[in-house]
Amino acid sequence: MENRVRALSFPNLLYFIILVCIIPVVRPCLQCDHRVMLLHEDFLLAAASSSVEEQIELKKIMEHAVVTYKTTSEQMSGGLIDLTTLYRASTEYQSEFDRFQDSQLSGPLTFEAIQILEKGRRILEKHLHTFVQDGLCPNKCGELFQRVMNCLSCQYNLHNCLSTTQDCGEFLVEAAEGGQAVLDCFLPWHRLVVGRPEYHYTWAPGRHSPSNVRYKDTDFRVLVVTEDSSIVLNQLTVDEAGTYRCFLTDAKGTLLSRTYFLLSVTLSPVPTPRSLHTLPTLSNGDDAPPLPQPPTDLLQVIIAVVTALSLTASLCLAMAFRLMSLRQWRREERQQMGMIDI
Repeated sequence: MENRVRALSFPNLLYFIILVCIIPVVRPCLQCDHRVMLLHEDFLLAAASSSVEEQIELKKIMEHAVVTYKTTSEQMSGGLIDLTTLYRASTEYQSEFDRFQDSQLSGPLTFEAIQILEKGRRILEKHLHTFVQDGLCPNKCGELFQRVMNCLSCQYNLHNCLSTTQDCGEFLVEAAEGGQAVLDCFLPWHRLVVGRPEYHYTWAPGRHSPSNVRYKDTDFRVLVVTEDSSIVLNQLTVDEAGTYRCFLTDAKGTLLSRTYFLLSVTLSPVPTPRSLHTLPTLSNGDDAPPLPQPPTDLLQVIIAVVTALSLTASLCLAMAFRLMSLRQWRREERQQMGMIDI
């Protein structure tokens, strides 16, 4: 490349400087990347050793490529592109351009330039199509201020992505008493929110659906403000059932989306008491007559007779013991008096 520059005659070098200076200032999406700009400059520098007529043709080709890229970006995405899409498109284009410069040219330089610049248009179109389908304003609900580049000015700004509603859904959540419930209002497009987003969780008692009942802000109690999109409710009670609301706000406090959770808490089942098993009573059969029961008077008579006999036996034993004691006393008295027979 340096040898080519040194070999330039003064008229050709002057013409090359004029050619570079009059390239349009308006840059399409691909040339917003500094790497692509350097590629084109190197290409023009290498082509400066060509004839004046070929340089004029190259100038027209470059101008037409700029217009083509600009038209493509306006038709595909309204002239908008994000940093990720621009990086992918420019990297692929740079790879193709490097192969083009390293290859042996089989035709006129102008023809080869048309081929590579047209390939760059197709690369840009392919990546812009993907960006429009998946990357540009992906929010189906809520409001998003997406950071994108303007392909005409190559300046970044915030593009307002509006949807039909800020409400992003109403979800039913069921939990048992004493258990837990997880509430998560994250959506994939939340990653594109500029700055540090915050999630505001509030709660209103009752099981009414927000779509059927118009809630006031005063009906909700503040629970937590966090950078995490989910919260966990532990040790739930029946009184904690109700409507939970999740607000997403950006760094400026702008409300971006609203999500509702209808939480119902069911009572824990009461344990069933164990029944006591009793032994069956013995029976003589269904046809056997019942045993005769003695009358109450007869029982009283029997008790009286038994009591009387017991008393009589006790008296007899007492009298017998008294007589034995008396005889023993008399015998001892006679022995003392020497009157006992031997």
